[in-house]
Order: sequence, then C-alpha cells, then structure tokens
Amino acid sequence: MGKEALTIDSLFELKSLGQPIAFGNRIFYSETTPNKDENGYHSYIYSIDRTTKERRRWGDAGTSQSQLEISPNGKYLSYIGNATKDKKPQVMVMPLDGGSAFALTEEKEGVSNYHWTKNGASVYYQTTKKNTDEKADEPKEKKMPNTTEIDKLTYKLDGAGVLPKDLTYQIKKIGVASRDVATILEDQERVGLNYVANDESYLLVAGELDSADEWNYGGTVYYYDVATKEKRSLTTSVPKGSFSFAAMSENEDYLLLNGNDFEYAFVTLSRIYGYDMKTHELVCLTEDLDVEISDVMVADFQQNVYGMPVEWLNENEFLFPATKHGKTQLYKGNRAGEATLVFDQRMHVTDGHIIAGSEEIAVTYSTLTKTSELAVLDLVSGELEVLYQPNAAFFQKHAVVEPEMFWFKGADGWDIQGWYLAPVGEKVNHPAILYIHGGPQVCYGESYFHEMQVLAARGYGVIMLNPRGGNGYGQEFVASILGDYGHKDFEDLMLGTDYVLEQHPEIDKDRVYVMGGSYGGFMTNWIVGHTDRFRAAISQRSISNWISFYGTSDIGAFFVEFQLQRDLWDVDGLWRMSPLAHAANAKTPILLMHSEQDLRCPMEQAEQFYVAMKKHGVETKLITFPESNHGLSRNGLPNLRVKRAAAIFEWLEKH
Repeated sequence: MGKEALTIDSLFELKSLGQPIAFGNRIFYSETTPNKDENGYHSYIYSIDRTTKERRRWGDAGTSQSQLEISPNGKYLSYIGNATKDKKPQVMVMPLDGGSAFALTEEKEGVSNYHWTKNGASVYYQTTKKNTDEKADEPKEKKMPNTTEIDKLTYKLDGAGVLPKDLTYQIKKIGVASRDVATILEDQERVGLNYVANDESYLLVAGELDSADEWNYGGTVYYYDVATKEKRSLTTSVPKGSFSFAAMSENEDYLLLNGNDFEYAFVTLSRIYGYDMKTHELVCLTEDLDVEISDVMVADFQQNVYGMPVEWLNENEFLFPATKHGKTQLYKGNRAGEATLVFDQRMHVTDGHIIAGSEEIAVTYSTLTKTSELAVLDLVSGELEVLYQPNAAFFQKHAVVEPEMFWFKGADGWDIQGWYLAPVGEKVNHPAILYIHGGPQVCYGESYFHEMQVLAARGYGVIMLNPRGGNGYGQEFVASILGDYGHKDFEDLMLGTDYVLEQHPEIDKDRVYVMGGSYGGFMTNWIVGHTDRFRAAISQRSISNWISFYGTSDIGAFFVEFQLQRDLWDVDGLWRMSPLAHAANAKTPILLMHSEQDLRCPMEQAEQFYVAMKKHGVETKLITFPESNHGLSRNGLPNLRVKRAAAIFEWLEKH
C-alpha cells in the first residue's frame, strides 16, 4: 500500500523544534505547531532525558515561549511568554524542582529581552514606556482617530507598522524573590540589552551607529557604565558597518562581535571580530574565511528558531556557524585569528547551544527530507545522537521526495548550485516550476521546504536555483549583481532551467512555470518582460518599480542606494532596472499575490504591475491578503497560508 500525499494542510499535523538548552542530563526545547482552530501558532516547552528518552512538558500557560534559559544558579527555567491576561510578553519563571510558571515582570508594554545576573538572584530586562498618558477610563465612543506625525527617515517596519515616536526605551532590574524593580537605563533612542557584567557595573547594549545621522546605516554595541550613565561605542575604529553582540568570555576580558565593515554595503559578509576589554583593540578574527557567518538559508517550515549562535568553548576557543553551499558549517576559532572547520554535513542547523564543559552541542536541525529533529552533536566525532523526531510517525504514512542536488555552468561559466524535486511517482511528461528565492542575499539549501514538497506531491517538478547575488558562495558571488539586477542573475536562472530540462527529459517542456517571492517576485516580473518561454507565472510580494519602491518600502532608500547603486535622482537608471519598464513585452499569464500590510515590498508594487498587465491585454489576476505582512508564506495566519497555496494550485492547474 502506497504512502499518502502531502497537502498544505499537513502543516497542522507537523511540529517544529527549536531553542535547545542543556541542564544536567536533560535537554530543554520548544515545540511549535500551527493551530487551525485558533488560526495561530502554539509553542510548548519540553525536556527530554538523554538516557531514558522520557519527555516532560513544562508549563501550560500561554501560546508563545521564546528565549529559553536556565538561571545561572540552576533553580529556574525562564522564558518570555504571553500567559498574562493582556497577552503582553513578560519574563516567565518556573522552578525546576516543581511548581507553576509565574510572570516575573508586569510591564504595560511588555518585555522584549532579558538577561540573568551571575548569581541568579535578579533579572535585567528590556521594555519601553509611552511618554504620553492614555486616558484608559475615557468612554470608548468618545475616542477619535488621530494624526500620525512622521519626521524620521526610518519610521516604519514590516511586521510592526509605523514605529511609535513617544517611547522611552528602558532597561530595568528585578529581584526574583523581592520583586523590587529598578530602572538602570533610559534612552529616547532605541537600545537593546546584550549583556550584564558579572559585577553589574556595566551593560553592553545594541544601538544605532550614529543616531544623529539617519542616512548613516549601521549598528554598534555600546559599553554603558551603570554608575556614570555614560555609554561609548566599542567599534569606533571601524567607522562604517554593522556590529552586534556575539559572546563574552567567562572572565570578561574578551568580547566577540559579529559584524562587517560595510565595504560591500548590505552584502558585506559577516565576520567575527574580537574586542579586548582592557586595550580596547578591535580586530577581525575571520579575515581569511570567505564565508557568511550566519544562517541565511530560506525555507518555510521552521518556527521559533534562532540559528546556531557564536559561543565560547573555553577561554581561548569559540564555536561559530557559517552558511556555505546550502548547508550549515561549524568552525572553531580562537583569539589568534585561526579557524578550523569541525562540522560540514548536508543539513541545516536551525538552533543550538554548547553543552557546558563538553565538546557537545544540543541542536535542532533539518534536512531536505527531515522537518525538524532534536539531537546532540559531538564535535570530536561529528556524530549526531538523535533524541527526538516529532514527525516520524507522520512520514511513515506520507511520501516525501529526496531532492537531487546539482551544479551547472551559469553566465560567464560560473558554477551555480541547485536542487530538483521530481514529482512523487516521477511521472513522464510532467510539468515543472522554476521557483526563485527571495533576498537575493539568501540561499536555498539542505532544509525541509513544505511548499516544495506539496507541489511535488501534486505532480510538479520543482527547480530551485541559487543564482549569483545569493549567499553561501563567497564575497564576489554575493556582490556580483550590485547595480546590475536582472542581467547575469537572469542568465543564471535561464541556463539552470535549460540544464534541468536537459538532464530530465521526462519534463514536459511546454508546461514549465515560473514563480517566486520578494526578489523572486521581482525576477518573475522581470522574466515575463524578457521571455515568453514559461507557460504561466506567479509573482508574490514582488517589486515592479524601483522608483516608487525607494520611497515606500521600509528599507527602500537604503536598499536602492546600496543594492542598485543609484539614488532617487537617477530616474532613468532605476526605470531601466524596473520590470514595469518592460511590461509591454509580457505575454505570459501572471498571478500576482500580495499581503496588504507588506511594508518591505508595499502592495502598490503589485498593483502597478497588475494594471500594466491589464493595459497590455495579458491574462492576469491580483489576490491580496489582509492582516498579513511580507512573511505570509513562512509565518502568516495559517488559514491565509492555506488560501495562498490553494490559489497557487488553481492558477497552475488552469494553465
């Protein structure tokens, strides 16, 4: 008897794991799944005993648990949760020896981050307060709509909306036993809590590189003296760039930062920098590594994961992740600037933490056919001790495709990587889809992608390519399309499609489709204006007009100037690079889908292209999604994720 086919509704039966942390013989982690009845996502905290494999659930209150930690004194499990009546995120604390979780904080605006003191007696946390008092007792019917005043260049953010102006950013301290609260830092500029000194004499906080110059893009880490209330940047020797906190050594003499010098603007590879806390010298420790030191793989399944962090192994060595050739690599680095590759398997390490006093890491990971699993990775042997496979029973009954990984020659003879998912059953004369990723500074890789598997289950082959401009192939590769979108990257995609069709003659060459989202939506719009080789197209959260994108996207001004290397006054240059300029050449039927609250690629981008298609008599349809932002396909409302998939299937089957 054959296995059942995957459907988009299978999401409601599958679980994603993340946030593994070890304490004694137990590994704690979060487990998240979409909830159809409540149309949201529920996460729960579990622990598993490494010896007995016995699982225990911790805390039943709330639907969201993030930033799991064990207190330094080993007494508490802590996290940020929404179990309170108003559903605001608060620091939740649960005794490890028994007892219910309780909200340690009671902040009106909620808590966004927290950090334990070394003795485990107190917690520092980050919150905000509104500078204008609301009249809560004012009758609801008398409340009137108000104006929004904007005077900042960066005034909105996808997923958050228009950023409030009347906030004071605060870092506070609360005693676990006493519940006494003290305000440690207040600032009108956004700050983020990174670290609390062992003696609590200073904090490390994230902030803007230059808050006085809003065109100076970048970030830094500040040293904040608690006694004097003065702060100073730790990265002044690198005047441009973006830096973030990575890890402080145990004796607090050496700090690791993740950052770059902005040589290639947005696409400058992230590196590890070391900061000597005594000499104040900042040095790059991974200068010779041509890899991106972060997780830039894209897929649609993982929830509530944070990626493998940079962590100290001992006083001299540290562990850090990199993305290369569509997989996660792990390196050992040291203060001398030496780096050694210690793990390089075809998988996506989605989250992890070093098990103290060992060469082992508690990890969650995914592969092309494994959704999400919990394991312990031995850095010496490279072996994985799998502790929990939450979806094993499901896949005993449901078919999943093992994608084929390949390399081909793109434009200028460059080596380009891709994957091909044959349809379930590998039918002769089957249709295929070129599915283009977003970014473009991300990559497809060795990670489970539910939508691709569902398309394969419905009889489609799926072509996934990493054209130039994507990450995981070195600095030259990722920077190669700066100022030149739609040319060599377009050639890579067309040559890759040709390669797959040549290698797989069972594909019906008259039924090849193209689709993509974000950058992939831009490229889909570009493709239909430059070739009619595809039977139909689906463009999601797309870009069609760089001129209007410059002033309407939450990152438009920075993105256009840094990525396209043109400013608003180069109207001719921006127009030539806009799909809208080539819309009159389009003949391919195209479905445009866009979230109504998308601030990254505003909906007017799809609307402009839709009207252009109408103007030129091209078969088209526009579908919009309410209460949704740029991330609809990955973490949007579950019912709308299902409707989105249904619309895709309908359009493909119609054509």
